[in-house]
Amino acid sequence: MPAAAPRRSGPESAGAALGRHRDFRRYLTGQTASVAGSSISSMALPVLAVLELDASTAQVAWLMFLGQLPPALLALHAGALADRHAKRRQMIIGDLVCAVALATVPAAAAMDALTLAQLMAVAAVQGAAGVVHDAAAISLLPSLVDRSRIQRSNSHIGALYAIAATAGSNLGAALTALLGPARALLGDIGSFLISAWCTARIRAREPNRVRSDGRQLRADIGEGLRYVHADHRLSVLTWVNATTSFALAMLNTLWALYLLRVLEMSATAFGVVLGLGALGAATGALSAPALARRFGPGPMMLAALAITPLTQIPLLLASPGLGWEIPIGAALFLQLACAGAAGTTQRSIRQIITVEGMRARMQAVSTWLTSGARPVAALLAGGLGTWAGVRPTLIGGTFLLVVPFAVLACSPLRGLRQMPDPPPSPAGPTEPSPPRLGPARTGDSCPDPSLDGGAA
Repeated sequence: MPAAAPRRSGPESAGAALGRHRDFRRYLTGQTASVAGSSISSMALPVLAVLELDASTAQVAWLMFLGQLPPALLALHAGALADRHAKRRQMIIGDLVCAVALATVPAAAAMDALTLAQLMAVAAVQGAAGVVHDAAAISLLPSLVDRSRIQRSNSHIGALYAIAATAGSNLGAALTALLGPARALLGDIGSFLISAWCTARIRAREPNRVRSDGRQLRADIGEGLRYVHADHRLSVLTWVNATTSFALAMLNTLWALYLLRVLEMSATAFGVVLGLGALGAATGALSAPALARRFGPGPMMLAALAITPLTQIPLLLASPGLGWEIPIGAALFLQLACAGAAGTTQRSIRQIITVEGMRARMQAVSTWLTSGARPVAALLAGGLGTWAGVRPTLIGGTFLLVVPFAVLACSPLRGLRQMPDPPPSPAGPTEPSPPRLGPARTGDSCPDPSLDGGAA
């Protein structure tokens, strides 16, 4: 007999329950620290390469490319591993490998032995370990909270991630100025250790794991690809993610160049615009559950995808001067608010409708497609920008943002009025595990900051 659907909590009770949930606080604290730390590295590594190692433009591009390549190559394998093995252990190993690899940079710099080749190797290792960690982290969340709280959990995560990324970039700039770029990386090393410590303190037992039965990993990967392809809802949302990622990667490749060079925006104004974008992402993520309840998840995501191309209009019409900086900042706020609302909602839907033994592989398919799209889009943007100019390339990227809207508009998901029900538990060769942990008791809490009310 199918299990009874879990009792739905209202918005206030759900939020309060998450605030008292020890395991969710530990999870959120660790992941937020990791996001902030990664933003420090994103700021410090290019500075270290350019100023300390005198890297050329091509060498800096290779450094960025090697950091982005592992998700495209390893996401499917990492997802299959996360469905086979303990997710928390995989997350901790990923964090510790990142910390050790990154620690070699300030150590080598202190001995005056740092080379660009080492920096590239560290970027590649860190990228690979990050893929292993993220595949397990994203698929672990549904086992920590009840189904009725998945969307609100993703809302908290999306908002905090947006704020943490901006705070990490600012902290990275400050540490780079005070300590130098090599020692600034100590902040990211510390963030990985915090993430590993918080993950180790999660007490909830994980759900069923897939038994390998001697099968090769590629068999599990193929099963994950077929699973996503067979479910039209997963397939549609995955292609929405991939096409959105491709279009935004084209725009983002030339966006900073366009603002700073063509529109002659000052560094201060550019920083303010980025801050508005982060605030928009947090606002969209936090408002997603309420918008989904009011309008339905399908219509809300469709509206967000329809608004996103329109937010590019001020950028395309702008000319140098303060009069355009305010509309551009407002447009970026709205664009990332739409991305935050739609992103947290589609991720929640995918987590809810996927059976427990397939969540990591389902997420890995989306990561593989979106990560693979970004380098291709960046190369295309660079070629078109050189051949046709920056503004025509941005216009082309804006038109590509219509594609994910069309994909969702042609799907029955456009009319989804409420969050879907979870699938029945599959009958398969899995290891039994105790039921997932409900809201934690308020006593014996982890010494994490309160994250109640706090983010693809």
